[in-house]
Amino acid sequence: MPPWRGGLRTIAIPTFDGPPREQALAAVAQRQWGVVTLAQLRALGFGDGAVKHRVRLGRLHRVHRGVYAVGHRALQRRGRWLAAVLAFGPQAALSHVTAAVHWDLLHSAQTRIDVTAPRSRAGGEGIRLHRTRCLDARDMTTHKSIGVTTVARTLLDLAATEPPRRVERAFAQALRLRIYDHAEVLDVLTRASGYRGTAVLARVTELEPRWTRNGFEADFLSLIRRAGLPEPLVNEPFDVPDHGPCEPDFHWPGHCLIVETDGWETHGTRAAFETDRAKDAALTAAGYRVLRFTVRTEPEIALRRVRALLLSAGSRPRSGSPGR
Repeated sequence: MPPWRGGLRTIAIPTFDGPPREQALAAVAQRQWGVVTLAQLRALGFGDGAVKHRVRLGRLHRVHRGVYAVGHRALQRRGRWLAAVLAFGPQAALSHVTAAVHWDLLHSAQTRIDVTAPRSRAGGEGIRLHRTRCLDARDMTTHKSIGVTTVARTLLDLAATEPPRRVERAFAQALRLRIYDHAEVLDVLTRASGYRGTAVLARVTELEPRWTRNGFEADFLSLIRRAGLPEPLVNEPFDVPDHGPCEPDFHWPGHCLIVETDGWETHGTRAAFETDRAKDAALTAAGYRVLRFTVRTEPEIALRRVRALLLSAGSRPRSGSPGR
């Protein structure tokens, strides 16, 4: 059983013959991203009257029913996540997109917190509750002091709710971080027979994953695959003569073709403009064709241009071109 399972969740309460209870409370809050439960307060010796008194004084701030921020309301993101999980009891866990962000599998601007908990629990403000009759203990763990679905279960939940390209990005990132366990995924798929998302996850994990930096790159890769064009290398570095290391978005070594998908957030400055042009010049001198597309480019136009260059180049690699 994970160490945070049970009534007091993340920590062991200090004994009372040691530090005063205020110091003990501070220690709990420090280990729990600034939040504490009512059960933990009672275990530390704070009666309901003492809790209400500290709320009036601003020493405790109610976040959810039975969960308080200690000292101030300005919780870090993981403090808000832990508070949401604690609000639903020991059978709850961070899940879906929020779990993927917690595991560093995805980036998301989503503000609502995904929590999976038993069907009998009520919802909470700012929380997207995914009700389940029972979340198997094998699908739950602790990561950075927060109860969360395992990487394998997180991928399954993403497959049930997110576009396949997002699932592939998360899958590739799990491999990149070396936290992917295929045996665990197979176990999750076997136990989740009939659950929405199993077919998508099975298909994604059979692919040769390509890690993409953003949604624009992921969309472009999907476009290439749907068109049946040769699979490119994605974000893989190599050295360019008279330039040095280069990490193109998409690279077909055998066709001497490079495609860059430019977004304003990474290419919208003068320095980025000048760096891109210097790199393009070095690549051109080395025998490469370089195409740049922006989010405004029509997908059909981008696909037509890439296909034309791939066909015109055939599959004769340039001398010294790095292979796949």
